[in-house]
Amino acid sequence: MAALERAYRPKGISYRLDRWWRVAAPYTFISPFYLIFLAFGLLPIAFSLIVSLYDWNGITPGGFVGLDNYRVLLQDPEFYTALFNTVYVWLGSVPPMVLLALVFASILNSSLVRFRGLFRTVYFLPVVTSLVITGLIFSQLFSTSFGLVNSALAVFGLPPINWLSDPAWMKLTLILALLWRWTGNDMVIMLAGLQNIPGELYEAARVDGAGPLQSFFRITVPLMRPVILFDLIISTIGTFNLFAEPYVLFGPDGGMDEAGLVTGTLLYQNSFVYFKFGYGAAIAWVVALIIFALSMLQLKLGGREPD
Repeated sequence: MAALERAYRPKGISYRLDRWWRVAAPYTFISPFYLIFLAFGLLPIAFSLIVSLYDWNGITPGGFVGLDNYRVLLQDPEFYTALFNTVYVWLGSVPPMVLLALVFASILNSSLVRFRGLFRTVYFLPVVTSLVITGLIFSQLFSTSFGLVNSALAVFGLPPINWLSDPAWMKLTLILALLWRWTGNDMVIMLAGLQNIPGELYEAARVDGAGPLQSFFRITVPLMRPVILFDLIISTIGTFNLFAEPYVLFGPDGGMDEAGLVTGTLLYQNSFVYFKFGYGAAIAWVVALIIFALSMLQLKLGGREPD
């Protein structure tokens, strides 16, 4: 039968077009994604790399300076201040955030908790709040003159704290803002991972006499390692690209003694305040390399089997 079909199959133009379309159709249907990714992903990345080699103000043609932007960047004390502040915020926010997200997700994944859907919504609400609104909320909460936090301290007879202008407290304010906003987002990721763990494992552990803490550290944490690692990496990327919260709280210059200056606001300051787009592109590429190195380190450490 197959031989007869081949023998009587038309060999004209329509057949060749049909055969060509059968080959090209899958690529045609997936091409919009790749065209959009090329236009808004790869080309801007390549363009930023080229811009980092020029002294360009965004309007007039800039002169080619080679690696001078990177050389100046590595000798710029302001860059190291911003990098130190970013690493400080990263260490102060990401590990507690991931831990809190895992704990909250474990609690809300339990069948013993009532109104779980309501609590999940409440925890996730800060994520859908505008970044600018989040910054404004915290600027009001931690205001020195009429902030709610200082009002609460006054009830206990404690002096007011300059949360937004004292370098000793500015980073803590930013860390608290990040914890409030992004813990719910990480909790949803953890919750999705927890729901893939078979309930029979917890039942068997309960029969063997394991308590909630033992089940958490012996079952939940080991089986959640890939999810925790993923969450750590995306949280690291988010922290090093931080912009809206420190910008609203401390301004583009980072506030007093640049204690609130992070790599995101430094990039914005150089690119859109001083119009040094070449230097800003160099900052972006150096930060990208730092993020890549930290991600590879986390993958290496997270991929090790526990002893």
